[in-house]
Amino acid sequence: MEQLPVSPLALQLVIFMLTALCVGALLFATFNPILERNARAKARIGRLDGMARPTGQQAGNSPESRRKKLIEDTLKELDAKQKAKAGKGGKPTLTSRMRQAGMDWSRSTYFIVTFITGTIVYVFALAVLETGIFPAAGFAVAAGLLLPHLLVVHKRNGRFKKFSAEFPNALDVIVRGVKSGMPLIDCLKAIASDAQEPVKGEFTTIIRDQTLGVPLDEALQRLADRVPISEANFFAIVIAIQSRTGGNLSEALGNLSKVLRDRKNLRGKIKAMSAEAKASAGIIGSMPVVVSLLLYLVSPDYISLLFTESLGHIVLAAAGVWMSVGILVMRKMINFDF
Repeated sequence: MEQLPVSPLALQLVIFMLTALCVGALLFATFNPILERNARAKARIGRLDGMARPTGQQAGNSPESRRKKLIEDTLKELDAKQKAKAGKGGKPTLTSRMRQAGMDWSRSTYFIVTFITGTIVYVFALAVLETGIFPAAGFAVAAGLLLPHLLVVHKRNGRFKKFSAEFPNALDVIVRGVKSGMPLIDCLKAIASDAQEPVKGEFTTIIRDQTLGVPLDEALQRLADRVPISEANFFAIVIAIQSRTGGNLSEALGNLSKVLRDRKNLRGKIKAMSAEAKASAGIIGSMPVVVSLLLYLVSPDYISLLFTESLGHIVLAAAGVWMSVGILVMRKMINFDF
């Protein structure tokens, strides 16, 4: 079959235009959600700031205003601590991520697993796939770096989900205990002895820190560091504010428990409502690959031009990039922030 004459300049222009469009689409898909989220947050803060405020003597002399001022100062202090921590490198270390995943590996164990994984993939690529030395080495390096990392990420996310599911029950235990007259530390001990993992282990750590003389608000802030999810951070903030300003702890924690359960219900509703869209996106995304495989089985000579001709390579590369952009756009459309 004759190859169509294509000038090198035309090919370069096509490749440049496709590359520019793909890079622009990827940058838009990456940064647009962040910019939109920041804009929504600023608009919401502006609306809250524009609400009615007490004026004159009423603003500075009433006990309620003084308590609000103390709460604001506490929140600013906690926010400053979090920003300082993020400025020092907010990304958790490898050891911290393994502890958050509930794994007792050390760094040396992780690197040994990485080396063993890479070696197994290298031998498999040479013996079974019969690739060359350099492709096998590339597969080995990629697998050794990626597979242990994905294992830690999977176990870490699974542990966070289990904590989020069990945490409202722990808050209910605290609310009932405080209403019945129990001290807060006794409620935490009850959770440490009767709750399900991983809540049980984390509250056991809180009790141990408290026994060693760590203030309760600081021990709960360490909980938010060990389990960096919004639920644990909310809990630490509520306890910190209550310990400094006073107030009805059972009511505050009861409201927090209700909010967390409502968030869980909303997450379930969103998952159910977006299930059809996710299935459609999966079918649309897999259709080109499935059709290509079927064509290769039925008529390999017809589709082999994509792998043997230079123009076919360009078409494959452009199709792969645009498919990736389409998948990112569909992912943006079916993911909801709440």
